[in-house]
Amino acid sequence: MENFKLIPGGICAPAGFSAAGVHCGIRHNHSKLDLALIKADVRCAGAGCYTTNKVYGAPITVDREHLKDGYAQAIVVNSGNANTCAPNGIELAKETCEIVAKELGISADNVLPSSTGVIGQAMSIEPFAKGIPEAAAKLAATEAGSHDAATAIMTTDTHSKEVSIEFTIDGKTCRMGAIAKGSGMIHPNMATMLLFITTDAKVEPAVLQAALSSVVPATFNQISVDGDTSTNDTVLLLASGLSGAEVQPGTADYDTFVAALTQVAEQLSRELAGDGEGATKLLECIVTGAPDLLTARAVSKSVIHSALFKAAMFGEDANWGRVLCAIGYTPGDFDISKTAVRLKSKAGEVFVCENAAYHPYSEDEAAKVLKEDEIQILVDLGSGDFTAKAWGCDLTYDYVKINGDYRT
Repeated sequence: MENFKLIPGGICAPAGFSAAGVHCGIRHNHSKLDLALIKADVRCAGAGCYTTNKVYGAPITVDREHLKDGYAQAIVVNSGNANTCAPNGIELAKETCEIVAKELGISADNVLPSSTGVIGQAMSIEPFAKGIPEAAAKLAATEAGSHDAATAIMTTDTHSKEVSIEFTIDGKTCRMGAIAKGSGMIHPNMATMLLFITTDAKVEPAVLQAALSSVVPATFNQISVDGDTSTNDTVLLLASGLSGAEVQPGTADYDTFVAALTQVAEQLSRELAGDGEGATKLLECIVTGAPDLLTARAVSKSVIHSALFKAAMFGEDANWGRVLCAIGYTPGDFDISKTAVRLKSKAGEVFVCENAAYHPYSEDEAAKVLKEDEIQILVDLGSGDFTAKAWGCDLTYDYVKINGDYRT
């Protein structure tokens, strides 16, 4: 979008935020960074969205409690252990907040914990007691600080995920930055993996939550790597207000803020899907001509979630029947008789299905299109004016290998 300028800085790009990443020993078998700390200079308006899994990490319980008043000032995240189904999980999450509060000179109620990694493993406070002071001492309001934090939250990700943009509200320059992790166990509903967003816009907590909740269904909820909804999916958004640019609901500035949030969310959705475990291709399904928005979203996600279709994309096989099959079992009452399907990449486009039936195409041309690492599946239902996108990846041999060996 031309109104949003990509800038460096990641989560530290907005005014008032610093970050760090350290190795504290949660991961015993190597020296990977495994603890991230994000600090705001001031108490921020906060918003959150979380997993809908009935089994969820202890940090989510604490986050909900600490965000009841709509404010927070720090986020602490560990990788390597999900703090889910641990006997002392909630006590440990709260104690972690207390250590952060002591180091930063803030209230423990203003600290939001988060965790990712193996589920059901015992957890000790010792690595946090060692690592949090080290992270606090390393805090930096720099691109390097953001990158260390983004690296520390990774599990099976192959690269860190960061984005930051600049835009104008009320005549003032605002910034928004984010870091994310996610590679497997991704099939979110009202959240995604772990994702932390900062902004220096001035937004009241209820307005901030409304903005985040409006963006999630069309972006983070439209990702699927493997169909498993994580126990720890969390999105947190903090607004420092230090730009002085105020966002009021029902205004053009609010629309701009939501559009900026959507820009950040879409970019990270693509990155998360493209870095799925074992993936070699990013799949983007764009549905047009749907009778309503819910159908558009459901159909697009059904296509990129189909294991058979994902396997066909790995094999570079234009098996469009698997697209039709996935559309056909999508819940809802809609007509498929006018459905058209095209497969597209930077190598070209092939028209493979018209009126829910075979459309003549060259298998050689299709093979060229599917050799690329980003594939678009363009579905026109021909039944209305609604559109939606969803993002996924191919299903490879490595996905099974990674998850067969996950705990070892």
